[in-house]
Amino acid sequence: MHLTEERQDMEDVEKSLNFIEHIIEDDLKNGYSNDELRFRFPPEPNGYLHIGHASSICLNFGLGLRYGAPVNLRFDDTNPAKEEKEYVDAIKRDVDWLGYNWKSERYASDYFQQLYDWAEELIVKGKAYVDSQTSEEIAEQKGTPTEPGTESPYRHRSVEENLTLFRGMKNGDFKEGEHVLRAKIDMESSNMLMRDPVMYRILHKPHHRTNTDWCIYPMYDWTHGESDYIEQVSHSLCTLEFLPHRELYNWFLDQLVSEDKLRPKQREFARRNLSHTVVSKRKLLRLVEENVVTGWDDPRMPTISGMRRKGYTPESIRNFAETIGIAKRENVVDVSLLDFHVRDHLNKIAPRVMAVLNPLKVVITNYPEDGEEWLDAENNPEDQSSGFRKVPFSRELYIEQEDFREQANRKFFRLKLGGEVRLKNGYIIKAESCTKDEDGNVIEVQCSYDTKSKSGSGTEESLRKVKGTLHWVSIKHAIQAEVRLYDRLFVDATPDAHKDQDFMEFVNPDSLEKVTGFMEPSLKDAKIGDRFQFQRLGYFNVDLDSKPEALVFNRTVTLRDTWAKLEQSC
Repeated sequence: MHLTEERQDMEDVEKSLNFIEHIIEDDLKNGYSNDELRFRFPPEPNGYLHIGHASSICLNFGLGLRYGAPVNLRFDDTNPAKEEKEYVDAIKRDVDWLGYNWKSERYASDYFQQLYDWAEELIVKGKAYVDSQTSEEIAEQKGTPTEPGTESPYRHRSVEENLTLFRGMKNGDFKEGEHVLRAKIDMESSNMLMRDPVMYRILHKPHHRTNTDWCIYPMYDWTHGESDYIEQVSHSLCTLEFLPHRELYNWFLDQLVSEDKLRPKQREFARRNLSHTVVSKRKLLRLVEENVVTGWDDPRMPTISGMRRKGYTPESIRNFAETIGIAKRENVVDVSLLDFHVRDHLNKIAPRVMAVLNPLKVVITNYPEDGEEWLDAENNPEDQSSGFRKVPFSRELYIEQEDFREQANRKFFRLKLGGEVRLKNGYIIKAESCTKDEDGNVIEVQCSYDTKSKSGSGTEESLRKVKGTLHWVSIKHAIQAEVRLYDRLFVDATPDAHKDQDFMEFVNPDSLEKVTGFMEPSLKDAKIGDRFQFQRLGYFNVDLDSKPEALVFNRTVTLRDTWAKLEQSC
């Protein structure tokens, strides 16, 4: 390779790096060694992970893979009032399902004793004190962004009194809210987070790991940076709302970092919001509690468990995260981009099958009444190794109601009286007549078929071109299943951005429709989680509620973005 070509390759690599990777590359050039790189994903176990967390997971674990560096999964479990083992288990399941392996499973609660000991050190250094005011009084004394705060009347307690009170807090001698431990920083700081932030509060609640060993719990800002320091995390990556916290993160480290240990570096990236959804855990919990959805894993939820249940693949979510990238500014990403990646991957891997969801009976009058044959059908034209299956054909079939009209214009390429279509993998049929019920609805179509037109038979008639091809199922061979047609949970692109309206006002009343589908018999052995393309209808997967004798399918995504046209017409 010529030198100029090598230089160009290096420049192309530089241009392809996101700003976080540029920071890491600069650190490697300025003294960091590759062995010092360590990352972490630090969720609080107070709910299920959602699509926003997926971007952070992909960022941190992706950096680990890029640099061959370890990544810890650390649970910031400092609030026993909201945290449960159920959420810990769900988070581990989600990260594993996305395809990532963590080096160590850590918990902030692992460090409770060390954090407490360090807090006593700060008291001894005159850097922390016990405040006996109410939370309302403390908040009032914080001041405003334009006005400085005022000092607590307890700010100048002696070291001995502070230690006695703090140890009493630890030993359970006081009620909740009676005392807190605050850092002594600067009540006039322009950054309100630096105005003597609370480090510990009293909570007489059992913890999911430590039970009742502790009745004081450290606050996030005190816990997070010190946990990074203990684990020797090199780059602590947070979303943009934590930018004001960086000054406090660094202040706490300044009090404790020793020269022989690596100092963690906090850096922030922008949250990417997804259209037509909400990701606030509080709002998601409300959807669950008010029975708008069936649970955290409802396929309409933006949770990773909900997307998994809906039939999304981990590859599609990782590809989506890579496409939207990492940025310094927040924006709203259209959910159709996520749907695109889901379709793109499922198109490659999902077997094709035939199912009818809105059936109309077709009788092929010149086909033998007891006739039956099994036609060859390709499993997936995108995967030549997927092979073929056999699909039964008989005199009586189901097609979709919308695939037939008595009369239609030239642009209607499906079945109409006097017109011909090809049945997928089968024969060319012609609609001769139809039968209606007493309300005038068509309930049956009588057709004839071209006996020599079977697909793949090699006859001249089999090569005859007609403009329409329909999917179908043989009635006597069809299996029935419940099909859940999921749609967007909200009709508005930004349901939680309206100050004068509750986000619940934008819930889509048609986000779920349940129908009975008729399917080719190859699906009778489908297992929970199996994914398929129902030809001409969309991608579907087998739901957790399925039983061998009562299959349930979820629509993962339609074949095309039907919302795009709808929104353009509005």
